[in-house]
Amino acid sequence: MQLRHLKTLLTPQEGAAKVTCMAWAPNSTKFAVCTVDRVVLLYDEQGERRDKFSTKPLDSKYGKQSYVVNDMAFSPDSTKIAIGQSDNIIFVYRIGEDWGDKKVICNKFVQTSAVTHLLWLEEHSIVYGLIDGKIRLANTQTNKSATIYGTESCVVSLTSNASGKGILSGHADGTVVRYFFVDEGSGDSQGKLLVHPCPPYALAWGANSILVGGCDKKVVAYGREGRVLQTFDYSRDRTERELTVATTSPSGQSVVIGSYNRLRVFNWAPRRSVWDEAKPKEILNLYTVTSLCWKKDGSRLCAGTLCGGVELFDCCLRRAIYKNKFEMTYVGLSQVIVKNLSTGTRVVLKSYYGYEIEEVKILGKDRYLVAHTSDTLLLGDLLSNKLSEVRWPGSGGNEKFFFENETACMIFNAGELSLVEYSNNEILGPVRTEFMSPHLISVRLNERKQRGVKDNKKLAYLVDMKTITIVDLAGGCNLGTISHDSKIDWLELNETGRKLLFRDKKLRLHLYDVESSLKTTVLSFCSFVQWVPGSDVVVAQNRGNLCIWYSIDSPESITMFPIKGDIVDLERVDGKTDVIVTEGVNTVTYTLDEGLIEFGTAVDDGDYDRATAFLETLEMSTETEAMWKTLSKLVLEARQLHIAERCFAALGDVSTVRFLHQTNQIADKVSDEMGGDGTKFYQVKAQMAMLDKNFKAAEMHYTEQNAIDEAIEMYQELHMWDDCIAVAEAKGHPELDALRGNYYQWLTETGQDEKAGEVKENQGDFQGAINLYLKAGLPAKAARLAISRPEITNNSDTVGRIAANLIKGEFYERAGDLYEKIRNNQRALECYCKGGAFRKAVELARLAFPAEVVKLEEAWGDYLVQQKQMDAAINHFIEAGCSLKAIEAAIAARQWKKAVPILESQEGLAAGKYYVKIAQYYANIQEYEVAEQLYVKGGHIKDAIDMYTTAGRWEEAHKLAVECMTEEEVMALYISRAQELEGDGKFKEAERLFATVKQPDLAITMYKKNRMFDDVIRMVAKHHPDLLSETHLHLAKELEAESRFSEAEYHFMEAEDLKAAVNMYRVNNMWEDAYRVAKSHGSAGVQKQVAYLWARSLGGEAAVKLLNKFGFLENAIESALNNFSFDFAFDLARLSCKEKIPEIHLKHAMYLEDEGKFPEAEVEFIKAGKPKEAVFMYVHNKDWASAQRVAEGYDPDSVSEVLVGQAKFCFEQKDFQKAEAFLLRAQRPELAVKYYKDADMWSDAMRICKEYLPNKLSMLQEEYEKETSKKGIRGVEGLLEQAREWEQSGEYSRAVEWYLKVKDDSNVVLMEKCWMKAAELAIKFLSGDRAVEVTQVVGPRLTHLGKYNAAAELYLNMDLIKEAIDVFIEGEEWNKAKRVAKELKPRYEDYVDQKYKEHLKNQGKVDSLVGVDVMAALDMYAERGQWQKCLDTASKQNFKILHKYVALYATRLIKEEEALKALQLYIQHGAPPNMQNFNIYKRLFLDLINVPDTDGPESYRMWADLRNFLLQLCEGVSKSAEANSPAHEDFEQMLLVAHYYATRSATRGVEPLVSVAAKLSVSLLRHTELVPADKAFYEAGLACKAVGWNNMAFIFLNHFLDLCDAVDEGTLDALDHTDFLDTDIPFEVPIPTKLCVTDAQREQIRDWVLMVSMDHRLEQVLPQDERNSYEASLVAANTGLRSLPCVLTGYPVLRNKIEFSAVGKMANAEDWNKFLMATKTTHSPECRDVLDFISQWCCGGQPASGFSFH
Repeated sequence: MQLRHLKTLLTPQEGAAKVTCMAWAPNSTKFAVCTVDRVVLLYDEQGERRDKFSTKPLDSKYGKQSYVVNDMAFSPDSTKIAIGQSDNIIFVYRIGEDWGDKKVICNKFVQTSAVTHLLWLEEHSIVYGLIDGKIRLANTQTNKSATIYGTESCVVSLTSNASGKGILSGHADGTVVRYFFVDEGSGDSQGKLLVHPCPPYALAWGANSILVGGCDKKVVAYGREGRVLQTFDYSRDRTERELTVATTSPSGQSVVIGSYNRLRVFNWAPRRSVWDEAKPKEILNLYTVTSLCWKKDGSRLCAGTLCGGVELFDCCLRRAIYKNKFEMTYVGLSQVIVKNLSTGTRVVLKSYYGYEIEEVKILGKDRYLVAHTSDTLLLGDLLSNKLSEVRWPGSGGNEKFFFENETACMIFNAGELSLVEYSNNEILGPVRTEFMSPHLISVRLNERKQRGVKDNKKLAYLVDMKTITIVDLAGGCNLGTISHDSKIDWLELNETGRKLLFRDKKLRLHLYDVESSLKTTVLSFCSFVQWVPGSDVVVAQNRGNLCIWYSIDSPESITMFPIKGDIVDLERVDGKTDVIVTEGVNTVTYTLDEGLIEFGTAVDDGDYDRATAFLETLEMSTETEAMWKTLSKLVLEARQLHIAERCFAALGDVSTVRFLHQTNQIADKVSDEMGGDGTKFYQVKAQMAMLDKNFKAAEMHYTEQNAIDEAIEMYQELHMWDDCIAVAEAKGHPELDALRGNYYQWLTETGQDEKAGEVKENQGDFQGAINLYLKAGLPAKAARLAISRPEITNNSDTVGRIAANLIKGEFYERAGDLYEKIRNNQRALECYCKGGAFRKAVELARLAFPAEVVKLEEAWGDYLVQQKQMDAAINHFIEAGCSLKAIEAAIAARQWKKAVPILESQEGLAAGKYYVKIAQYYANIQEYEVAEQLYVKGGHIKDAIDMYTTAGRWEEAHKLAVECMTEEEVMALYISRAQELEGDGKFKEAERLFATVKQPDLAITMYKKNRMFDDVIRMVAKHHPDLLSETHLHLAKELEAESRFSEAEYHFMEAEDLKAAVNMYRVNNMWEDAYRVAKSHGSAGVQKQVAYLWARSLGGEAAVKLLNKFGFLENAIESALNNFSFDFAFDLARLSCKEKIPEIHLKHAMYLEDEGKFPEAEVEFIKAGKPKEAVFMYVHNKDWASAQRVAEGYDPDSVSEVLVGQAKFCFEQKDFQKAEAFLLRAQRPELAVKYYKDADMWSDAMRICKEYLPNKLSMLQEEYEKETSKKGIRGVEGLLEQAREWEQSGEYSRAVEWYLKVKDDSNVVLMEKCWMKAAELAIKFLSGDRAVEVTQVVGPRLTHLGKYNAAAELYLNMDLIKEAIDVFIEGEEWNKAKRVAKELKPRYEDYVDQKYKEHLKNQGKVDSLVGVDVMAALDMYAERGQWQKCLDTASKQNFKILHKYVALYATRLIKEEEALKALQLYIQHGAPPNMQNFNIYKRLFLDLINVPDTDGPESYRMWADLRNFLLQLCEGVSKSAEANSPAHEDFEQMLLVAHYYATRSATRGVEPLVSVAAKLSVSLLRHTELVPADKAFYEAGLACKAVGWNNMAFIFLNHFLDLCDAVDEGTLDALDHTDFLDTDIPFEVPIPTKLCVTDAQREQIRDWVLMVSMDHRLEQVLPQDERNSYEASLVAANTGLRSLPCVLTGYPVLRNKIEFSAVGKMANAEDWNKFLMATKTTHSPECRDVLDFISQWCCGGQPASGFSFH
């Protein structure tokens, strides 16, 4: 981000006139500045001063100068300013919305100290910090304030996070505290967050971290939990001064920190998660920046200075102009200001999640914003200023946006539709649909308010072209799915989402009611349709008619007007609705009846009186009638009965009007007499239920009021006698029998014989009931009753009458049942057969007439066939044995699978005809194998072959044909058929036939004849792969001959004949194609070759241009040379690469040389500037004269080469003298030596070397020696002989070397003799350095042989004393080594001693080492872990050495967790007050304190030893230089704790002293900085519980559980310490690494605490003494006086006390006497030991007063 200075708002003064604070209004229209004179200046957003007002003091008597304004803040609505003052008050001023409005104080909050900083985060909440360290909250609504939290240090800075839900306060002691008002799910902790090294005056809360600066000139970035992330150190910059103030950009992505003459800018880099510092803004003479304020949209920054100046800066990362209409200002990575250049309106686009905005687009007629971040999508409506940000993972930018709906944006991506409602940050119901047209999607989002509906959001869309789904977006449920029979091309919901109109491709318009799921077709040939905005009126066009539905609830009520043109639009403006129609070139407007539209609106608004008044103005028509109907339904639902009466009167429904009139009379009468709403009277409710035909509800209303007669009367009026009698029976009505009689009489009078019969039947008069049923013509009902009553069936007359009536009425089955009941089986069977009840007939026949069963089954089958139930008939024919009928039935029923097994079971020819029928079916469904089997079984093989042929399954047809035809017939058939297909152009089918009879060559010939070369190739590849390449070539050549070069190229390439393809194009002078082919298919070499040939065909400059174009010029020259086209190469080189000409001459010369044309080659070599190559050519051909001539003429340096060549030739010819002469002439004597050597002529070589190369003579001699040694005598004898020869010849150096070469492991004496001889010769005859070298070679060899004395003597002869000593040491000749060192070089005596010690160490001879080096021996004992020997030996030395090793041993034991053994070690050897041992002592104490289960009497000895050890240590320290040091005080504290532990263990075993043990456990809580806190509280709680001190036990164990939870969390920050506020129990204690109890013990404690917490008798407070302080606290809460602790219990000694001779040692008399008495009575040795210790500790060894048991 960059800062650009715009203007100076307030001119600085000459002296100090500090700008104390500044604030921008949240709506960015006002800016306030407060100066040192306590006046608030108000500016507009352009920086023009518009207003001002003065602040006032708390009390006017103190005057204007009595305070300063420390901070101020605007309210969220920008109409108020809160002013925080140093005179302990906050004033809230109402400044109004307009400039010049009167400034009024509307709130004031008086404080106890000065206000330093304040924030106004929410509507009524002001957060402020005080100089006393408190952070408080003031509520402007209640005019009250409260403390949020308090600290002990002045608030120096206060800031909030970007959302305003959390605050940070900085305090003068460097503390930074965090607090959240609302948990935003971040998981960040609250409370003390960090401690900065200096006061955090510059405090900024960024999006991802916190920046703090202060007077140390450092900016530190802290993480969310206070960990340091980055540090920017400016302390070495001399121009930098303290960092005074900081501010964060609204997005949290940038921070500006002010100091002296400088603004530092820090930008958050999200990808790297670090702060980057931008270039600081340096402004000379700005002086110290005292205030910073950022405009809420992030576009401006204001800085106030010490001299009273206010500077305005523009803040932006970058700017861009979009379509010359909008200006995009990126004020942060996640914030962009979009400004409309024409209107000047601005929109702040900001990522709520802090993501970087990547791009911003303005779409949808320049109204809608679309912006992407890495994980979200931002959308906005510039007109309504509504913005949304939704989660949108990267989709690759493939989304499509539709802005047809003003309330929501439709986004299509990967087949999914997502809806984003502007100002809503959640996606509304993503749905899957492939149809992106806005005409196929309808969205309605709260467009019209409805009664009882808060959130109305509905979507209709296409699932597929024929299916619409309607979704409730608010409820997330599916409201309905419409499956249509035709494709849908338009749909739209009404504004309430209750009705859906849709049109299909057949131009039919349909209406769907969402609530009732009812679909209605309302119009055909619909070319235009639209809902009238703001209503449920529909306008549509049907051919030449304008169609209007003013009441869509009655779709049949339609108003139509003839029109000549087409409807193009619908406008509703200012209460007028117009339909716009184009009639040719003219536009005609048709105005709709606004009154009818108004009716719909009134109904929707629930204003039924207005709707009625409107309808009364209209004449009755179908539309008006529909509206009256609609209104009548609505008012009945709303129970507005008078309006309902009017509605039904208008509709002419007289009966309903009369009924409602009666009901209204009742309601009005009740209202007059009783008051209230008469419609709630029971009679009215019952009447309305009756109107709704809900008679049960009406009955309920009557019976609830015990109006039984009215209910009965209602049912009687309605002739609902059953319900009437049921009510009478239920209520025990006295007129019940009369009612029943009246009911029967009414039934008979009205001719309801059936109902009368039912009444008789219910009364038990069965005969009478049957007579009535027969009279009513209901013989079936009579038969049912007769069958169920045996007494009736016994009456043959009655049965006869019933049966006659049943047969007469053709109720044969029921007659059969009746006959069967009276055992007349024959008549029953006949009746069953007549009635088609064959199931009952068969069942009866099986029992009564078994022989008839088969006939009945066949008859049953025939009956079912007549009824077209073929499927059911099959089984009955099978049962009857009529297989052919069964087959026919199965075929008729298309039950082919059933027909096949029946057919297969038949024999004879009768069934043959059925095979063809069934086979034809299987052939039609392409189950050819089954069809084939059936054809074959039926003997119709030819039909099967035809079937396969028709289906194109030639292989199966062929296979079948082979079985019934000869091979020749088959082949002839297939070939002729194939040729027919070929004639029809069906080549594929013909090919298959050829392939079937294995004649692929015929297919190839066919394709070739028809020039279908691709198929030719395919067939050849399949059947003759070996001929494929040949075929490709053949076709290619044929195509080439036809000039079809492109196709020919393809075949050449397939044949992998690149050369032929290129050559084809080359021959036809088609060089571009030739080059293309070479480039596409050939290697780089081929490409270059074609380019070369092309260029060669062009020649001259054209060739050069071409080759330069391809970049192959140099390659072409090379190719020309390689092809020996030297003329072409010379042409190319002369035109473009003249530097290549010498190279071409050289290549030409080499070509001529190879051709044997030496003179021409010589000329070319010379032209190429390579005369030496010409010389070498002649030398190679042994033309010495020519070589000499050329060398002398053109290259004098080569003359010697010619001579050397001649010499070599002479040597080969054995003419040594001439050869030597040539070499000496050439001044190459070394070659002469070489040639003589190669010829094994060493004497001549030596001669030449001695004469001409004396410096190389020795090397030649060595070489000669090597050669002779290879060829001469091998082995030791040869070496000795050679050495002696050199010695005799005086070559002592060589003799020494040869002697040293002697090596024979089998003869050690000889080796020693030779090596000594070499050393002797070296000492006698060679130089001193050489002699030393030889000695240093021979010495180690002798040492290796174990000849230590000889080696040492040799070293001593050369004065190599150190080496001689080392040899004696290696040979373990220690005395000789010592003597040599002593006599010759005394300084090596220590060296010998050190080696001797190391030897003893390595050998493990520690006991011997003691006599030599005690310290080394002790170290070795320690290393080996032989500590007892180590300490025994050390004890014989001195005290210091002993305690050094005691300390080492103790350290080892502590590491091995053997602290008790370490303690015993110090008990045994004492504890010296050495400072370097202090850490060991402390660690020993802490390890023993942490040992579990050590509070019993069995642990007394351990605690006593620790106590005695610490006492000894303290006494020693008090006499040393460390007396009264912090370490001394620590050890005194440890002694006191150990004494308490020891005393507690002693008292645990003594019953009278249980309370003493409990007091000691409580006193130990005072020392939790040493004792593990969880252990201390656990033991204290259990001890208090044991003695019945339940209050303390509860508090201590509850705190123990809190500690356990804190240990689990790893921090004590959240630990509640309020129970111990006025005690000396420390708060800040070390966190225990692990708990002292098991999980089971912890749960046991938790259960006890929960149980006790339910006991209301228990006071959860610590007990107090006469000081009004906690009884175990040494410090009095009120006075701060500190009492001395009792040496026995640790409790404060207040009144009755026993003083000891030692200073500060006292005991409570009561506890002391109790302890003495218990000790006397129990004779406890532990208690006696405690008293002995106290006498030593407190009385200097004298017995304490009052006890001596000895």
